[in-house]
Amino acid sequence: MRIVIIGAVAGGASAAARARRLSEEAEIILVERGEAPSFANCGLPYYIGGVIEQRDKLLVAPAQRLIERYRLDVRTRTEALAIDRANHTVRLRYLENCDEYDQPYDKLILSPGAAPIRPPVPGVDLPQVYTLRELRDADRLHAAAKHAQRAVVIGGGFIGLEMAENLVHRGIATTVVELANQILPPWDAEMVSPVADHLRERGVTLKLSNAAAAIEPAGDGVIVRLRSGESLDADMVVLSVGVRPDNKLAVEAGLAVGPRGGIRVNDQMQTADPDIYAVGDAIETHSSLDGSPTQIPLAGPANRQGRIAADNIFGRPTHYAGTQGTAIVGVFEMAAALTGFSEKALKAAGTPYEKVYVHPANHAGYYPGAKQMSMKLLFAPDGGRLLGAQAVGRSGVDKRIDVLAVAIKAGMSVFDLEELELAYAPQFGSAKDPVNMAGFVAAGVVRGDQPVAHWDDLPQLAAEDGQSEGLGRPEGLGPPELVLDVRMASEFAAGSIPGAVNIPVDELRSRLGELDPARPIIAYCQVGMRGYLATRILLQYGFNVRNLSGGYTTYKQTMAAKGA
Repeated sequence: MRIVIIGAVAGGASAAARARRLSEEAEIILVERGEAPSFANCGLPYYIGGVIEQRDKLLVAPAQRLIERYRLDVRTRTEALAIDRANHTVRLRYLENCDEYDQPYDKLILSPGAAPIRPPVPGVDLPQVYTLRELRDADRLHAAAKHAQRAVVIGGGFIGLEMAENLVHRGIATTVVELANQILPPWDAEMVSPVADHLRERGVTLKLSNAAAAIEPAGDGVIVRLRSGESLDADMVVLSVGVRPDNKLAVEAGLAVGPRGGIRVNDQMQTADPDIYAVGDAIETHSSLDGSPTQIPLAGPANRQGRIAADNIFGRPTHYAGTQGTAIVGVFEMAAALTGFSEKALKAAGTPYEKVYVHPANHAGYYPGAKQMSMKLLFAPDGGRLLGAQAVGRSGVDKRIDVLAVAIKAGMSVFDLEELELAYAPQFGSAKDPVNMAGFVAAGVVRGDQPVAHWDDLPQLAAEDGQSEGLGRPEGLGPPELVLDVRMASEFAAGSIPGAVNIPVDELRSRLGELDPARPIIAYCQVGMRGYLATRILLQYGFNVRNLSGGYTTYKQTMAAKGA
């Protein structure tokens, strides 16, 4: 058995190592265009920023180790030019001297990855404009950062924000330009508004709902002209507007690709050609939640796909369960994480859903150092099956999103979250962990114990958005809701939802006569707990009431995301 693997790093290197563990007899040829067959791609921004000081730390498995430990035929600085499916050969070129030859294969695994998108902007090919894909890119950026004072990062996604953080770490004044009206577009906007505020606090300038119109040379630097008419002076520009599958080999070989360019494979990572497999960022896979086609370039799935391809080549039927989209990004001292569907994805798909927000501390509040996080849970209104989750905060975000990712993978419901038994000591969590708390709130919604409202149900905001219907009350059915603030008077005075009436929850029972039983009520507090208590009180006295999920904290985050 001769296996040729095109592209190493995550998927290809995993496939090669797994293939060797399954067969000592197989000839395994690992072809890599770059200088290193297995390096920490996700660590490149931190090398540029000086957080990772030694370049060698990025080499996960140097070529010599792969040769000695796995007896692989490793061919770096070698490019695959074409696949001859009929003759089972791949045309290879050694980049150092341009020598070309045909390499036979019995099985072929494609792991070419994805390439950074270069938008069609005048000046995008100037020497001061960089992308980040491989070690050589990181070396160029590392060298440029030594002398730069001003940088523009185009794109506010994962790599864009990681680059912004690391450029600031190097003392470089940095501006992020993002086409969307929010950073981190896969997240729902209100969840990442605190991260945007934190970036600004750390000195990063954000230009949202904007894009580069042209990049022009100016001395040793450049001028980035934006669509808004603004101009930004920069010594270096980093393009981080996304990636596209490196599918040239597959397309020219006649293999099927999806509408976004991902190589189509079955759940055994096999293309339409039974002797050719494909893994990693270059493929179109499917959502593990609803089976829909998707492309999510993440290292974890790529590693699993490489193992699955090798298993199936050696007659071990293994199937890829799909991609859930679990991801996390660090931004200075904060982290933002998500798993499963976002609200915007559910809306686009027309999938029924409900949502709740909670803002718990990462561990017991009485133990020093507790920090608040924000969590959003998306679930089916009928039955409470988990659909997605997002979390943002300074500590404990990774732990909670991992628990929720497992819960979604296992097909759990919000009722299961109530019952999860999670590790507790005051410095690590709470007796009622934030995951439990999200389950309690969501389960109460499904049971009908706690009807919820959201920002677009608030009468004034719904009218401003031109919505005749919020999530709960069609236009023309009686008077608009009374917005009832149940916090203490001092909290109310410090800031409130416009038009709200203040009756603290501790006074509510004695002041019921001030409320009109015929008028619907939206109750709220700071994070939702007192609003829930007020809702339970008022429901039992016959009032039509809903609790504003996440309270004033979510309201403020939402208004910040809307630019209000």
